Amino acid sequence: MAANDKTNETTSAVPLTTDAAGAATGSAAAAGGGTQEAKSRFNSALDEAKAGAQALRGEASQRAQAYKEQAATKGSAYAEQAKAKGGELAVEGKHRASEALTSLSRVVAENAAKVDDNLGPKYGDHVRNAARGLQDAATHIDTTSYDELGDEAREFVRKNPGLSVGIAAFTGYVLARMFRR
Repeated sequence: MAANDKTNETTSAVPLTTDAAGAATGSAAAAGGGTQEAKSRFNSALDEAKAGAQALRGEASQRAQAYKEQAATKGSAYAEQAKAKGGELAVEGKHRASEALTSLSRVVAENAAKVDDNLGPKYGDHVRNAARGLQDAATHIDTTSYDELGDEAREFVRKNPGLSVGIAAFTGYVLARMFRR
C-alpha cells in the first residue's frame, strides 16, 4: 500500500488526455493553459467589477444631483415663506410701534396742562411740542414702508455715527434694566 500511496501523491491534478496517436498529453501544456485561463477569468471579473463600480458611481451621482435639486427647490420655497412671514411681522411690528408712539403722545399731551400749572406755560409749550413730535413720528412710521424706514435709519447712522452709538447704548441699557426684573 505504501507504494500505491506514493504514486497517488505524484500524479498530477490536471487530467491527462491523449492525442490522435494515443500518447498522453496535457500535463505541462494544460497547466500553462489553466493559468492563462485563470488570469483571463480574473481579469474579466476585475473588469466587470470596475464597470459595476463605475455604474454605481454614475447612479450615485445622478441621485445626489436629484436630491440636491430637490433640496434647492424646497429651500427656496422655505426661504420665500420665511421672507413673506418676516415681512408680515415687520409690518405688524411697525404698526405696533406707531400705536405705542401715538399712545405716548396722548399721555404727554394730557399732562401738558399739569406742566403749565406747575412749571409755567413755557414748559407746557415744550411738552405740547414733544407730544406733536411723537405724533408726527408715529404718523411717519405708519405711512412709510419698511424698506424706506431702513434706508432712513442707515442714512441717519452714516450722518451721525456718534449719536447712533449713544442711542444704541442707551436703548440697550434700558432694555437690560427692563428685562432684568
